[in-house]
Amino acid sequence: MTAVYVALAAPFLAALLGLLGGRRWPGLVVPVAVGGTTAALVAASVLGGRVVLDAPLSLRVQLADVPTGGPPFGIDLRADGLAAMVSVAVCVVALCVQVYSTAYLKGDPRYSSYAALVSLFTAAMLLVVFADDLMVLLVGWEVMGVCSYFLIGHHWEQEAARAGAVKAFVVTRLGDVGFLFGIFALVRAVGSFSIDEVVRSGVGTERTATVATLLLLCGVVGKSAQFPLHTWLPDAMAGPTPISALIHAATMVAAGIYLVVRLFDVFLQAPTTLAVMAVIACITMLGGALAALGQDDIKRVLAYSTVSQLAYMLAALSVGSAVAANFHLLTHAAFKALLFLAAGSVIHAVGTNLMPDMGGLRRLMPVTFLTMTVGLAALAGLPPFAGFFSKEAVLGAAEETARHGNGVAAAWTGWLVLVVGLITVAVTAAYVTRLWLMTFLGDRRGAAAAHESGPAMRWPLLALAVPSVLLGIVGLRDGWLPRWATRGDAGEVAQASLHVGLATSGVSVLLAVAGAAAMWLAWRRNPAADPTAALRARPAFERAFWVDEMYDRGVVGPVRGMARAVLRADDEVVTGAVRGTGRGATGLGRLVSLSQQGNVQTYLTGLLAGVLLLALGVVTLT
Repeated sequence: MTAVYVALAAPFLAALLGLLGGRRWPGLVVPVAVGGTTAALVAASVLGGRVVLDAPLSLRVQLADVPTGGPPFGIDLRADGLAAMVSVAVCVVALCVQVYSTAYLKGDPRYSSYAALVSLFTAAMLLVVFADDLMVLLVGWEVMGVCSYFLIGHHWEQEAARAGAVKAFVVTRLGDVGFLFGIFALVRAVGSFSIDEVVRSGVGTERTATVATLLLLCGVVGKSAQFPLHTWLPDAMAGPTPISALIHAATMVAAGIYLVVRLFDVFLQAPTTLAVMAVIACITMLGGALAALGQDDIKRVLAYSTVSQLAYMLAALSVGSAVAANFHLLTHAAFKALLFLAAGSVIHAVGTNLMPDMGGLRRLMPVTFLTMTVGLAALAGLPPFAGFFSKEAVLGAAEETARHGNGVAAAWTGWLVLVVGLITVAVTAAYVTRLWLMTFLGDRRGAAAAHESGPAMRWPLLALAVPSVLLGIVGLRDGWLPRWATRGDAGEVAQASLHVGLATSGVSVLLAVAGAAAMWLAWRRNPAADPTAALRARPAFERAFWVDEMYDRGVVGPVRGMARAVLRADDEVVTGAVRGTGRGATGLGRLVSLSQQGNVQTYLTGLLAGVLLLALGVVTLT
């Protein structure tokens, strides 16, 4: 377990040193941040190497028990094949982000806190990966939420950054309310916070499993940006681009999918939850891809792409294939980190996020062009790139469930995922081609003089391009993925197969080519114009089907109205009563003060008036 301790402690200590001493010793910020992440990567690679070399890996340690008045929770850690491979992906992306950021944020006055928070973000995700107790996992889960708030709002002087940070924090916390109650439901059913115990014992009846998993799904939907809590992720693009790469590829949004995989045997006890997951995944998958087709901001295209690709992973889980979900989680971490860092290289060079102001960058930025082309090809699912194999694994799992069933998921969920997944393939290829054409081909449209980025930004791109090409081929090695992607006995049959169907793959490739060709033909008519300009549904895609506007009118507006009503009532009733009391006391004081003016004539006059009144009273009454 030494490697696990090092992987967790190294980035945490780097974060602690950066936050406490970054401003005092600025020269140590980069070595500490990069060194801490490098140490974590080495430790994670030791664990991952054991899996690749076929050595068994199943380590578990209980560090302490914490009394709660009920079932105690333990500071328990676990390292198995699944945790090892995901930790390697997290550390690779985090190290690339740290190195890349040294150039991207050079001269930033808040770089020391930024680098420290990236290290803390990495440590929190690794805690989620290695946790074997639900409360320990929750700690890492929530620390990631806090880190995302600060990192998205890094440029807090910008309104978009502040709004994006608050939105990300609030929306994900909304899902986390259900997530917390889901943990309580599991603990009540099992009597333990231990993930290992929950998985081995099960949760009793199907009804209990359904309630618990639906509550957990609330947190997953929020964290992994699935419908209807997906709206925070595109607005999080206001943060620095390297942070977008970290959030989208290896940390925050991956945590929700990883949680379902870690508790997958429990989810397999709840067919209703799997059906709900399938519907959510299909809505998000196609809706996110269509929204990406209408964006002009290159980062928002990639953001909606992430929403859509995460839905593929959730769809794989809904048809009973944790292997396919994990496979796509790994490949997506590689090519999506590559795409965001390449987009950051473009933005850094041209000074804008808007694709209509780019164009003609192919020869000016050859390394960025080559690596981003690799990433886009993987995203589009073109062979032999990594995204093709993992996407086909998802579609293959859906085909198997649709045609033959697997004893877990309903056949109709397989057909739903398969059909919507194939349609999304065509849309994905279309928006990928649009991004590629508008950014790199045609004539230069922007005024800024573009140039290739420096070595600190180029080398992470080249490093991430390698797994974006090769990871799919390596992952299909016979028996490798099922060995590290499965756990427990309940879902052994559903999880252990990885099916890539020839017919489905052929249809998928044809649809991808058709989507790309349609966008190419539209662009060739007028290379200076947007290929989607003629689409009648373009306004709906651009506004992401007005989901934010509906939330604004249906939720935000009424809440603000109630808040204004409360403030008005407070001002008119509570504050009014207080002010009225003050005014009454002031008036009464003025009246009483008339008897204490210090004027002798006034006192005598009052005395004589009083005597006169008394005399009149006596005469009248007698």
